[in-house]
Amino acid sequence: MPGGPLRPMLATTGELPTGPGWWYEFKWDGVRALADISGGGQRLYARSGAEITVAYPELSGLPRALDDALLDGEMVLLDAAGRPSFTLLAERMHVRDPARAARLAAGAPATYMIFDLLRLRGADLTGWPYRDRRQALEALGLAGPAWAVPPSFTDGPATRAAAAEHGLEGVVAKRRDAIYRPGARSPDWVKVKIELTRDFVVGGWRPGVRRIGGLLVGVPVRDAAGAATGALRFTGRVGGGIGSAAERALLAALEPLRAERSPFDTPLPREDARGAIWVRPEVVIEVRYGQQTPDGRLRFPRFLRIRPDVPATDVTEEDADAG
Repeated sequence: MPGGPLRPMLATTGELPTGPGWWYEFKWDGVRALADISGGGQRLYARSGAEITVAYPELSGLPRALDDALLDGEMVLLDAAGRPSFTLLAERMHVRDPARAARLAAGAPATYMIFDLLRLRGADLTGWPYRDRRQALEALGLAGPAWAVPPSFTDGPATRAAAAEHGLEGVVAKRRDAIYRPGARSPDWVKVKIELTRDFVVGGWRPGVRRIGGLLVGVPVRDAAGAATGALRFTGRVGGGIGSAAERALLAALEPLRAERSPFDTPLPREDARGAIWVRPEVVIEVRYGQQTPDGRLRFPRFLRIRPDVPATDVTEEDADAG
């Protein structure tokens, strides 16, 4: 690992474990970062081992709170609603020019969400149980303009419900007696992603290797009185989850609705519109997805089923449920 002090421990993906042997943290939609603090200065490292100190000048005051420590956490950028936005963070994470990094930090500051303490005043804490590392971390009282120690919890289902309510990516369950295993993807840490299901209206599709490579979906545009105008606002392309049987059913429903013009209210991005076959916006499908970007695009969408019981005009912006 070039440059980095060690490889960060990684979580496995799974179902939410429960019981007194587990503690829970929110899963932040950001990028992993280790902060190596010593001698009045610090260096930040990405999971890859690349040094990323220049990219986050807002963390320059963190060394004043500590004399020697190695921290593990997540760099997060919160949107106007206070929710993590990976889309906004993407503009920050690869910046290596100090002047540009300073301008971006002034306009859209990141927050370092610190969740583990791996070294303190020269002592290696990786062999400590998670509960002891966590208690030592909380005892430091780290709170600043661009860093925080988010809480941990002992009630897994309640933590998951809170994460869903606040639009967070999910939950990480950590075995309270587990040591920190650098570089290991360990079952002692389990990441549980929260997915949403929601109805969308099909406005067309793009052929691919199969006849349907991706469905172009959106939600009805409404006028000031709340009535559907007949146009759609684009929310993304759904390609996952379409098996052979689903493809046949979709083609049977969509082929009779072919249209010459796009039903979307604005031109689609070129990569989505290329080769598109447009349809009248009448078919509703249910989609499972992770989150939506600030511009409304779906992240990691997968087709679930056709919804013949739902009229297209009944689809709204507010019909998402935690899946």
